[in-house]
Amino acid sequence: MKTRDIFGYAFSAIKLRKLRAALTTLGVIVGIAAIVALLSITQGLQATITGELNQGLAANILIVTPSSGSNDGGLGGFSQGSSSTGFSLYSNYTTEINALSPDIEMSIAVMSRSGRVQSGDFNRSATLYGVDFNDYATVYPTFKAGIGSIPTNPLEIQVVVGTRINQPTQNGTIFFNAGNLINVSWINATTLPPVEEKYTAVVAGVLDKVGGFGIGGPSDTGVYIPIEKAQSFFGTDQCDMIIVTLKNSDNATITNVSKAITEHFSNQVTVIAATTVLGLLSTVFSTLQLFLGGIAAISLLVAGIGIMNIMIVSLIERTREIGILKALGMKSRSVLAIFLGESVIIGLIGASVGIALGWGLAVIVAQVLGSGAFSVGGGGGAFNITPLLTPEVFVGALIFGVGVSVIFALYPAWRASKLKPVDALRYE
Repeated sequence: MKTRDIFGYAFSAIKLRKLRAALTTLGVIVGIAAIVALLSITQGLQATITGELNQGLAANILIVTPSSGSNDGGLGGFSQGSSSTGFSLYSNYTTEINALSPDIEMSIAVMSRSGRVQSGDFNRSATLYGVDFNDYATVYPTFKAGIGSIPTNPLEIQVVVGTRINQPTQNGTIFFNAGNLINVSWINATTLPPVEEKYTAVVAGVLDKVGGFGIGGPSDTGVYIPIEKAQSFFGTDQCDMIIVTLKNSDNATITNVSKAITEHFSNQVTVIAATTVLGLLSTVFSTLQLFLGGIAAISLLVAGIGIMNIMIVSLIERTREIGILKALGMKSRSVLAIFLGESVIIGLIGASVGIALGWGLAVIVAQVLGSGAFSVGGGGGAFNITPLLTPEVFVGALIFGVGVSVIFALYPAWRASKLKPVDALRYE
């Protein structure tokens, strides 16, 4: 028989048993939809986070923090300026770091505390950062004002705020603007009892929306004060991190400078590079995709068992039909091809519908998570997840759906092809 005739006969057999075929196809649809939905959301999340990290942590930037004293792979050390070993970073260490290598362009200290901002009836938590405005804007181009300006020689009372500080809901409701007075405070727990330190500041500028997050970079929920004021306000010149910019982003330069900084501080600091963060992120998401894909594939394997069961039942019901076809001269390979053709049709329909359904589910889930936004605490607010259906996932899901259907239909199809005409015609 010709291929067209085989698939035509197979499709006719499926139409005669619509309900059974629909239930069989449903198993494939559910399995493929689960795989596509999970992988699309995961890949979309990976692409979003990677993009935000690329914005907030350029390839030529190193972040120096006190070491946590554990083997954390270079991602630890985000403490309040000191480590469990007692080592602390200080603002004047930037001079020492700048002298370590000609490949270092500049380094800046960053101080931070959890605090609050109050203006009239408005009162909300914020992260207070002490930075040199000029140097920080040079390192991070996203540190630019959408309202007001970034002062080049700021007064001690001037501050710059993130967009989600003066407009938390981002719906047009603004609680204060550039030129207004706000009260900035934090709880000083170094004394007993703890004391609320506060002062009145003038808002010099409001940042454009940064979105997402970046290690050490500008934040939509940050309040930035001149580092000299931060030192007196926080009562210390101890900093939380030192941001080092390099003249180039070659791996050799990153490695050499990182080693020089680590050795200079007797291995008591952790140096974080963008390549390290992105490499670890890629590894984590690859493992997560494999894990989630494996879980979803289990449901598809269950559907495959259902296909085998339905095919065997169909074989029993159509024994006499197969006997008649063979008695009329149909070859065993044609019978085998008809049964496999049915499984291919079921797999194609199930995989196609499953891919469309999975993509739709991924889009809905992304919208439901925070009304279309996935919030990351402590960073720059929120960012949207855009599900990503790559060609690899699309083609893989299609092949996997058809493949499972065919593999589990092989045994019933083989049994059907081996039926002897005389025995099949005598079957009741």
